[in-house]
Formats: sequence, structure tokens, C-alpha cells
Amino acid sequence: MFRIWALARRSPLCSCRNIYQSAVIHAEAESTIAKWTPKSLRTGVIARKRGMTAMWDEHGARFPVTILQLENCQVTANITTVKKDNSEYHAVQVAASDKPSKTTTKQMLGHFKKAGVPPKRLVKEFPVTADAHVPIGTTLSAAHFVPGQFVDVVANSIGKGFQGAMKRWNFKGLRASHGVSVSHRSAGSTGGHQDPGRVWPGKKMAGRMGGKRTTTQNLHVVRIDNTLDLVFVRGCVPGYDGTHVLIRDAKKKMIALAQHNQAKGLYEKVLPKGVLDLPFPAGTEGLAKTLPPIVVAPSPRTTSPFVPRE
Repeated sequence: MFRIWALARRSPLCSCRNIYQSAVIHAEAESTIAKWTPKSLRTGVIARKRGMTAMWDEHGARFPVTILQLENCQVTANITTVKKDNSEYHAVQVAASDKPSKTTTKQMLGHFKKAGVPPKRLVKEFPVTADAHVPIGTTLSAAHFVPGQFVDVVANSIGKGFQGAMKRWNFKGLRASHGVSVSHRSAGSTGGHQDPGRVWPGKKMAGRMGGKRTTTQNLHVVRIDNTLDLVFVRGCVPGYDGTHVLIRDAKKKMIALAQHNQAKGLYEKVLPKGVLDLPFPAGTEGLAKTLPPIVVAPSPRTTSPFVPRE
């Protein structure tokens, strides 16, 4: 993680400030045709998990953050498919992390050449709405996310191997004193006697833990670094350091809540507090150049935790 900061050019202190309105103004200037609506679904991005650190808000309260870095994330295709029910499926194909041409198959070399991008290590597809297609070859940046919004992060969790029921499912275990002999961490009863005479499928028992695709929802974006394409999210993200993760707008606290408040007429609550608009159809590299190097979201806390309450 320290290797990232070694490559950074030092910026003046005035470049680190809270801006929401500036990001919105530049986003509207760049995207004059399309504008974000509560019914719009933007594309996600591919990032690499760099590690965790700690930050402090203006009240001095400490909170953990995970650093995610975009590595030359570019759009390689726009997909439109007609389903059996005559509805259309729209998606944006995104690729990230350059790789040598000699280790890339000829089929993928032709695909990347047609898109006008260098060979990539990872290619993913994000469902979008019909108005959220991004031109092929566009480079996405950390400015795609506005500090203050919420995101979902998808990745493969860390594998823990074969584990018992207590560690895998947080079972309490049996009594550690009287009445139990050499079975304090056992799972207990797993099924009935003659009826049903078997263990029901899906019973929580010992088995292989972790190593699965998992999603951490509603992570708060607290800071972005447009120089190094870093996204700081509050909390933890699944996976080892250095692995690829998928970042997209939060389905619950962003998309579903925006549509719900829009339908009820609560227009001031369509987006999270302090966020006026989102870059649409995407936050590009050109947008990042018009913004300060570092954009920080104000703390959602309104009172200092160190001042006693009366």
C-alpha cells in the first residue's frame, strides 16, 4: 500500500477540500446530452484492493477505510440483447489491468484491437439502462463515484479451509463445564430419529468456509484521489490485498431508495445528503482532470463524540 503513495506527486493542502457542487458542475458540463435520473443504472468499474488503513473525520473520530485503485479501466463493448419476452438487455463491458500481448489469446487480442484498447487481464460486464451506454475505449476514473454516495463491492472472499460449525456458522457450542465430555465445540444434533430419518438439505454443519463470491453492500465512499485513481470506502472489502473487485452503485441505498423517494415526491432525498448529482453516463478520465486531486466527503456525524452530552 505504501508503494502507491511513493508514486504520488505532492499536492498542496488546499487541494484537499470538500466539494460536491464542483463535481456536479463539471459532470453536467461534460455530459450535456444525457443526465442521471433515478431510473438510470450506471456501469460499474473494476478495481484492485490495495489494503486497509485508518482515517479521522473533522471531529477526531477514527474509522477504518479500504483503498481500491482503478488500473486503466476501459470500456471494451456495449451489449444489447433482445430476450424471449421482447425486452432488451443492455450492458457495458469493462476491462482493467494491462497485460502482455504474448500471454493473451488471439481471440481476445482481436477483441481488444477492435475496441482500441491494450490487452487486459480482467473483463467483466455490468447491466445498465438503455441511456447509460459509454463510448468504447473510454477510460473510467475514480471520479465515477462521488464522495458521500454508497457502493456495493463484489469479490471472492478469503478461503478458510475446512472449519467446524462454531467458526463457520457462529454456533455457541455446548457447555464447557458440567454434563459435556470431549464435545464442547460439536455442532449438536443434526437431524431427527426415525422421522425423517435423514438430515435435511442445507443444514448448517462443518464444511469448507470462504472462497466464494460475496457482496459487501452499502459502503460509504469517503474520499477519492483523482491523481492515483483511488477510491476510499468505509469498512472492509472481501478478498486478499491485490485482488480484483467490482464496484457499482449500491442497489439498496442508492438505486432502490432513489426510485422510492422519487415516486413519493421526496426529491431532496433522492440522493444521499450532500450529493447533488452523479456523473452520467460515467466518470471519465477527462472529468477527473477538471477536479481537484483529492475530494473528501464531510463526516455524516453532526456532533463530536468526545463532548459529553447534557
